[in-house]
Amino acid sequence: MRWRDPRRPSGRAASWGYPARASAASLAATRGEPEDELNLAAAAISSAHHRVWCLSEEYFTFKGKMLSPNDKMLGKLDPFYQPSVSKQKTSAEIISEARNALRTVRTQRPFTPQEAQRKLFGPASSRTSENRPPSSFSLHASSFESSDSRPISGTRLSPLELKPKVPASPTREEDSCFSFPKPPVDPVKIRRVSNARARLFRAASQRALLPDRSLLPSNSKKTVESKETVMMGDSMVKINGIYLTKSNAICHLKSHPLQLTDDGGFSEIKEQEMFKGTTSLPSHLKSGGDQGKRHARASSCPSSSDLSRLQTKAVPKADLQEKDAEIEVDEVFWNTRIVPILRELEKENIETVCAACTQLHHALEEGNMLGNKFKRRSILLKTLCKLVDVGSDSLSLKLAKIILALKVSRKNLLNVCKLIFKISRNEKNDSLIQNDSILESLLEVLRSEDLQTNMEAFLYCMGSIKFISGNPGFLNEMISKGAVEILINLIKQINENTKKCGTFLPNSGHLLVQVTATLRNLVDSSLVRSKFLNISALPQLCTAMEQYKGDKDVCTNIARIFSKLTSYRDCCTALASYSRCYALFLNLINKYQKKQDLVVRVVFILGNLTAKNNQAREQFSKEKRSIQTLLSLFQTFHQLDLHSQKPVGQRGEQHRAQRPPSEAEDVLIKLTRVLANIAIHPGVGPVLAANPGIVGLLLTTLEYKSLDDCEELVINATATINNLSYYQVKNSIIQDKKLYIAELLLKLLVSNNMDGILEAVRVFGNLSQDHDVCDFIVQNNVHRFMMALLDAQHQDICFSACGVLLNLTVDKDKRVILKEGGGIKKLVDCLRDLGPTDWQLACLVCKTLWNFSENITNASSCFGNEDTNTLLLLLSSFLDEELALDGSFDPDLKNYHKLHWETEFKPVAQQLLNRIQRHHTFLEPLPIPSF
Repeated sequence: MRWRDPRRPSGRAASWGYPARASAASLAATRGEPEDELNLAAAAISSAHHRVWCLSEEYFTFKGKMLSPNDKMLGKLDPFYQPSVSKQKTSAEIISEARNALRTVRTQRPFTPQEAQRKLFGPASSRTSENRPPSSFSLHASSFESSDSRPISGTRLSPLELKPKVPASPTREEDSCFSFPKPPVDPVKIRRVSNARARLFRAASQRALLPDRSLLPSNSKKTVESKETVMMGDSMVKINGIYLTKSNAICHLKSHPLQLTDDGGFSEIKEQEMFKGTTSLPSHLKSGGDQGKRHARASSCPSSSDLSRLQTKAVPKADLQEKDAEIEVDEVFWNTRIVPILRELEKENIETVCAACTQLHHALEEGNMLGNKFKRRSILLKTLCKLVDVGSDSLSLKLAKIILALKVSRKNLLNVCKLIFKISRNEKNDSLIQNDSILESLLEVLRSEDLQTNMEAFLYCMGSIKFISGNPGFLNEMISKGAVEILINLIKQINENTKKCGTFLPNSGHLLVQVTATLRNLVDSSLVRSKFLNISALPQLCTAMEQYKGDKDVCTNIARIFSKLTSYRDCCTALASYSRCYALFLNLINKYQKKQDLVVRVVFILGNLTAKNNQAREQFSKEKRSIQTLLSLFQTFHQLDLHSQKPVGQRGEQHRAQRPPSEAEDVLIKLTRVLANIAIHPGVGPVLAANPGIVGLLLTTLEYKSLDDCEELVINATATINNLSYYQVKNSIIQDKKLYIAELLLKLLVSNNMDGILEAVRVFGNLSQDHDVCDFIVQNNVHRFMMALLDAQHQDICFSACGVLLNLTVDKDKRVILKEGGGIKKLVDCLRDLGPTDWQLACLVCKTLWNFSENITNASSCFGNEDTNTLLLLLSSFLDEELALDGSFDPDLKNYHKLHWETEFKPVAQQLLNRIQRHHTFLEPLPIPSF
């Protein structure tokens, strides 16, 4: 009986692959100088194909995979689910993946160089300079609007007819203070006076409206201070919300010497008390010149006609007290806290002005004066905006922070965002931005302002955030301030607006470029990736990519985000579960087929999605024209690569040195990886194996590319052929061209690259199931090379080589080659040295020895006396469970070893031991007598 693999109709071994490392020098130091044997084997191959080969002293990557009964049903591999967190692979999972018959291919993520200059759009942008907002501009104090009120209504109101009225001659003493009527004061200022305060003033003036003191409670005598402001010279008094000159104020007090108390009563106001402790305001805060005088005169005393129109409705006392107290606090706080700081802003020393700005922000915050409801806001904004022309970055940042806190809108919001953008372009200012917490102010703009109204302001705001997101020092702050959630919500708003309007809003594409570029900088953080999963960010990004598929910059940035995310297992699974992504990626490949920077990332993403998820492989292959799209892309970049190739004679020594792949080669590397991964699916692999275009391009790649030209591309193409050669179907192009493929593989075997050698051995493991290929192997001395690899003392290398030898021993006439090259001894040594730590390899060695000894009559004559005794001892020991599994492994790995010891090694080893014992005698033969 012959040992046959349960998955193979012919009972031959398959090919394998898992990364590990060893060196040629270490091979020679282990046992029997295998480097010499490798050179001899290679020389034998070279003699048949006129090639020269030697093994270098460099370190190489070894790969190997082994068959397992768990691999019988490929459709059950990689269950589709979305774990809540990324799970670390166990040791058993790692080894199991290393021994799968069909293996996935790894590659590096496409490299994105950091832009040399901070701009809205980098040098690789598809936007022309005429079709994108500028990154450089001038900004001055005059750019800001003096008024930051809401947009005016489209309806114009007719002006009021104000006719001067000459009052009658005063008949009483208190009427002597009345002056001729003046033009009304600014309506905006009139509206700022509290209604309650105005009613209180009118009630006090008429006297007849005063409530009876006997009706008021008398238990409280505490007086509420009246609101008053006094100025000498240019000075003026503000009483009850109305500005009066000193003379008019005295007149007013004589007529109305009453003051509201907290118990609802009134007390007299003395002239000296009113003017006590007064201060003058700074010149830039006064109304100025004649205008201030006119304002004072117009507000001095109401006329008799005005008094006749006063309201008579009673006002609740509690409301009067509350409103009066709030206004009083604002006035006192402004004069005592804000005005002195504003004087500091007039100084010429930048450090002093910066410190004053910091104090001003704190004072405004303390006085609850931030926001857009503060009545002196326009005066304050005008003062701050004038300082923009100073040109100091540190001062401008402090000014911008206060201006944003005052909730400016429209043009002023745009200009302050531009101001911060201009400063943030210089990365030397990052420390200033961080110290002043400008990020928090920018995020507040995105959080609270309207997107459609302030699209351009959002653009420059996001540009600043994008710049600083490239600085790792801002990462934790951005995460803690909710930047990820704000940006994803912004993308959601853009998606919804685009869907609702049916068209793109102005600058929305430009804004998306900044948002996605920022997210690209952040997704390297595990915390950010976790947030992406929690808030379902991936579907929103896919929607944006789908809606803006005509914007290459947006698509490229999102592809960069997905390139990073899909490198992690949980994010890769989450994206794979979004079924619409496969059609989206295929559409992008078709639309931008010659745009290497976008296509290479899309193909890399597809390679990640199909690497570990069998359902993703199936879903992708079911998309319309998926295979044709990959084939078309393969042909396009294959032609580009051919045209960029130099003739062999012109390459020189520099060409033979290691170099990074060209752009065309990089796409082909990622593309062959996708083909190798989807070929693992049992419904897709046979289709690819029967596709003459796919197989033809893979073979062409091996024909014109050498390992020196592009190592990764050649190895990936070979790995794809290995996966396709697994399927033994009638219409397989691989089976039709098996001998030609075997010839191409010889080029890899005689190379000085161990990765290439091992990849070729794996393909031989599948192809050697065919009798013609076995003949080819023997004729070209490939079997000697396989036996030399057994001395590598590396499990994966020995496993790959042993698989080919196992297939050779199926043919009776080829079993003798094991003895010719010392193969039996090498197999026994491999079993002894590596068996206790790799029961799958031990099983494969036993299968090879079982096939070799099928017609055994005497164990010693079959294996040799020394090797027979060694086998009896090893097999007896390894079949003892306590001895065999008494290794220092972690629990997970120990269970894994026990499983394969029981299911794979033990059945084969027991039968081999029984066969040797039946055909072995311990009697020594008698010496031949001499005559």
